Amino acid sequence: MNYVDFKNLKISKLGFGAMRLPVTEEGGPLDEEKAIELLQYAYENGVNYFDAAYFYHKGESEGILRKALSKYPRETWYLADKLPGNFMEVEDGKLKIEVGFANIEGEIFNNCAEIFELQLKRCGVEYFDFYLLHNVCEDTYDLYTDEKLGFIDYLLSEKKNGRIRHLGFSTHAEYETLEKFLNKYDCFEFVQLQMNYLDWTLQEAGKKYELLTSRGLPVVVMEPIRGGKLASPGKAAVGMLKSVRPEYSPAQWSFRHLLSLPNILVILSGMSNMQQLKENLDTFSTDVPFTQTDKDTLDKVAESMAAFVPCTSCRYCCDVCPKALDIPALISAYNEAAFEFSWIAEDMVAKFSEDKKPGACIRCGACMPLCPQNIDIPEILHKFAAIIESK
Repeated sequence: MNYVDFKNLKISKLGFGAMRLPVTEEGGPLDEEKAIELLQYAYENGVNYFDAAYFYHKGESEGILRKALSKYPRETWYLADKLPGNFMEVEDGKLKIEVGFANIEGEIFNNCAEIFELQLKRCGVEYFDFYLLHNVCEDTYDLYTDEKLGFIDYLLSEKKNGRIRHLGFSTHAEYETLEKFLNKYDCFEFVQLQMNYLDWTLQEAGKKYELLTSRGLPVVVMEPIRGGKLASPGKAAVGMLKSVRPEYSPAQWSFRHLLSLPNILVILSGMSNMQQLKENLDTFSTDVPFTQTDKDTLDKVAESMAAFVPCTSCRYCCDVCPKALDIPALISAYNEAAFEFSWIAEDMVAKFSEDKKPGACIRCGACMPLCPQNIDIPEILHKFAAIIESK
């Protein structure tokens, strides 16, 4: 197992994400026996970083980690958990957590301290090695930065008390929001970010990685194979990969790319069966150089999977748009939606008011002469509007 040094800790590069543990049936409850077998096998073969969240597996992920890991010395494994602000609303001064897909409906707390105490109890621990704000983004920014709610002040007090050893946050935010949050706070020690060779461009993960690196913040990677999509990227993509390194699976390609980046703390994998776990253990236990040919191959695979519109966010187009559209943000959302209209794409679209969505473009063409990339902006926005209309 490859390890990395972090503040006097030796952490496995492979982390076990508890979001996709085995279940008894599709959409059903956890298969406890199989989940515990996987978690314990991972620990006994060198994995020591385990990542839970309040609502993973309908609130069961924290408890299953307790059952699986409590037999081992506490100082030999590291537990990460998250404050669920991404599914939280403030009602009459109280915090309401509601997660439809996890069947968590209207749980009410007086403050975040009650949530934190509950999570400690669920996990059966006296402290969290790593604790995160869950998904700092455009929708949660105001909540997390609200001084009256005092989330960050409370978590810093628990860090001082030793019940949080290292404080960080996860994020699916746009680059500008991430930068604004980092400019506001300098108390975080790491950031969890969606990263893989496809999202390197598609979600500007490469740009965000460079920002975090410049701030001295190591990255915990989530969605390294994009929810499994990069494990089965299609016949053409698999052919390109096999022509260069036939011994590696598509998933191994994605992990090797991430392992080549110097500012990676942990790469989380949501392993749901023993085959995935054993393959990952093998991948993370060997050191194979990632060459320029490998990088070029993944770039070609990414281009074959998603038609990226190469906007550089220079914003020249915005200065002349009669509808005052945020064209770079719309193009970024288009890139995601054109590849897959997932919850991420839905969230990106929802951030725009009706008069700022792509359908508001009047196709005047004033933007086009100013675009250094020669993008047909009106046509892209027209296509984007059609995608939204079809959903």
